[in-house]
Formats: sequence, C-alpha cells, structure tokens
Amino acid sequence: MSDAATLNFQGKSIELPTFVGSENEVAVDIQELRNKTGMITFDDGYGNTGSCLSSITYIDGDAGILRYRGYPIEQLAEESTFVETAYLIVFGELPSAAELQRFRGQLTAHQFLHENLRHHYDGFPPNAHPMAILSAMINAASCFQPALMKLDDDESFTSQAARLMSQVRTIAAASYKKSIGEPMMYPRSDLRYTANFLHLLFSKPYAEYDPDPDVVRALDQIFILHADHEQNCSTSTVRMVGSSQANLWASVSAGVCALWGPLHGGANQAVIEMLTEIHKSGVKPEEFIARVKAKDSKARLMGFGHRVYKNFDPRAKILKAACDKVLNKLGVHDPLLDIAKKLEETALRDDYFVERKLYPNVDFYSGIIMRAIGIPLNMFTVLFAIGRIPGWIANWREVHLNPKARIYRPRQIYTGPTKRDYLPIGKRAT
Repeated sequence: MSDAATLNFQGKSIELPTFVGSENEVAVDIQELRNKTGMITFDDGYGNTGSCLSSITYIDGDAGILRYRGYPIEQLAEESTFVETAYLIVFGELPSAAELQRFRGQLTAHQFLHENLRHHYDGFPPNAHPMAILSAMINAASCFQPALMKLDDDESFTSQAARLMSQVRTIAAASYKKSIGEPMMYPRSDLRYTANFLHLLFSKPYAEYDPDPDVVRALDQIFILHADHEQNCSTSTVRMVGSSQANLWASVSAGVCALWGPLHGGANQAVIEMLTEIHKSGVKPEEFIARVKAKDSKARLMGFGHRVYKNFDPRAKILKAACDKVLNKLGVHDPLLDIAKKLEETALRDDYFVERKLYPNVDFYSGIIMRAIGIPLNMFTVLFAIGRIPGWIANWREVHLNPKARIYRPRQIYTGPTKRDYLPIGKRAT
C-alpha cells in the first residue's frame, strides 16, 4: 500500500488508496469511488484501466521489455522451447526435468480427437474460415469430456490444460485439411509439439512431411513470442468470460473469436496482403514508402510500429534473426518476400520512420516466416491462437483461483434519450 490519492470535486475531497506493483507501476484503487461519490470513471477502450492483478506477464512498452513470469523474452526465445515456456506461463515456474517430461507425456496422451469429432468437420462448408472452425471445434471437443466442466483440483486442471493445448493443434490442422479437400492426418507420438503440428498440416497419407529443424525452431519461436501479451483484447475476453465461471474451453473459444478480429490477430495477415497489393500494382518498394510518407496518403505500411511498444518490439529483433535464417535455409524465391526485405531495408534507414520509432514489429517477420514455410494466409491467425493458448489458460486460471473474484461488469455513461412516453403507432410522426 502506498500513499492515498486525493480527488477534489465540488468542494469535497475524497481519498483513494493506491497500489504499487512489483515493477513499480502505481495504480489508483477506484473500487469504492461510486459508493462514496456516485461517480464512475470514463476510459473509452480501457487504455488506462487496470482491470486485474496478474503475475503472468510484464511489459514496459517504452523500454521494449517483455517478460513471462519475470523471465526476459530474449532468454526464453533463445534457450527455451514452446512447451517449456507454456509450462512456465501456466504454472508459474520453469519445470524440472521430471515435470517437463510428465507434461510432454500428457500432451502426447491427449493429442488425438474423439473419432466422432472428425464427422463434425463435414458440417462446415469448404470455404469456412479456419478461425470459425477452431472456435466451434474447441467447444465441440469439450462436450466429449464432461469432466472439463469442473476442474476442482490441480491434477485435473493440469490434465485439461494439456488436453486443450495439445488438441488445438489437431483441430487447427484438420480445419486446414478440410478446406483443401485432403484427408486429416493423425498425430505422431514420436514428434514433439511444433514438429507434430507441421506434420499434421503438411503430411499426406502417401508422403510424410519431414520438417527441417530450422523451420521447426522458427515456428517454435513464433509460438513462444505469442504465448502471452498482458491484457490484450482476446486475453481480456477470456478473463471476462471466465469470470462468469464458464469452463476453460468455452472461455478460450471466446478468446479465439476476439483474436479473429483484423485489428488484433490479423496483423501478420495484413502484412502479406499489403505485399500482395504492392506486387500486383507493380509499384517499387521505394515508391510505396514515399506514398506512406505523403501527407493525407491512404497508404499504410503494415507490420511497422506497435500500440504498446513505443520504441521497438523486442519480439521483432528475435524473429528477424529467425527470418533471415529460414529464408537462407529454404532458398525461397518469392517476389513478396523480396518486396518485404526491400521495404525493411528502406524504412530502417529512412529518417521519417526512425524519428517516429516505426520499426518492424513481430507481425512483419512472423508473416514472412509463415509464408516462407508454406503456411496459407488464412491459417496465420490460427497459428497466433495456438501460440496464445498458454496465456489464455494462465489468465483463466488466475480468475478461477481468485478468492475475491466477481463476474466482470463494466459500467457505462448513458448518452441516449431521457424518459419519454410511448405513443400508439397512429400518433407517431410519419
């Protein structure tokens, strides 16, 4: 507890308690504001509202810092794996060798879908978006496990967290296979998490996909870098739904829907769409950069800058190295990727972007990597969702374990008509 803040209004002074977080973030506690004054705060879009206390992720956007449970993202991306990082995010500590082996075993044990679920895919049209299928099938999969509705102890929670994290790959890959008319593949118990997903995505009954280790590592890093990102739209949605005591799978399914929005999870897809438009138009990258800089221009350079990171996106630095490695390793000759590299080179040495600190963000490089790997555009946001599963699970659990938890219920400032009387239809103005 720190010093109280004083609010002066209409000749009255009200003291409001303040709190200081573990990274010295100061917050004013307004929980009793309405009871004491009749007033509420107004913060359109919640940009300055701390909606919860959380011990999962710390971000300092000005300094370009991202940490999971205190561990710098740079260390985790370099030294850890996605499964180990997921364990850290969900359970709070890095696993011992025995704990990691046991968790990997649970992921393997739960990776198969109930056979009846495979028939659910027949109900979707061939052009159904994989995100729609992902959200629906997460809910459908929970129906085959009635115990999912009640997670009363740590052991059952661990089992269901592993089940969700594992099956989401199988569900996602099956949705892609359905969309292209290919048979769904079964998971392989000899492959680890990310390599297994690539197998599910690209293998055929007559031709097993043999993933390159550098490709697997790059995608693993993409998953790590997307595993959590504080109280973004989809994570806040998971917490909102979870606050009603909705089960884990229903809450995560809602998070998928929030992530689907183009202003949230579609940013890496927007990068490729921008590159496609540049290629089709025949405009040179340097000319496109000039258009972006022009006053009143509608041209936007997607994948540069970030709402949270005011300096640089620490995740982008990591993925740039992975991007260069993968492109060199695969020897991909793709005009869109050539345009991307030219845009990057031009913008990074242009004072307009440097002065405004508009550096490439994680979406820029992740989009390029996924295209180089061969992942189709409509699956980009699905991969984002797979990576974000650990963060959603951890945030749902914080809400679930909070002894003071209440259902989330924001207030509003009403701006509609004041009281008026009903008029019969014959007396209304025409």
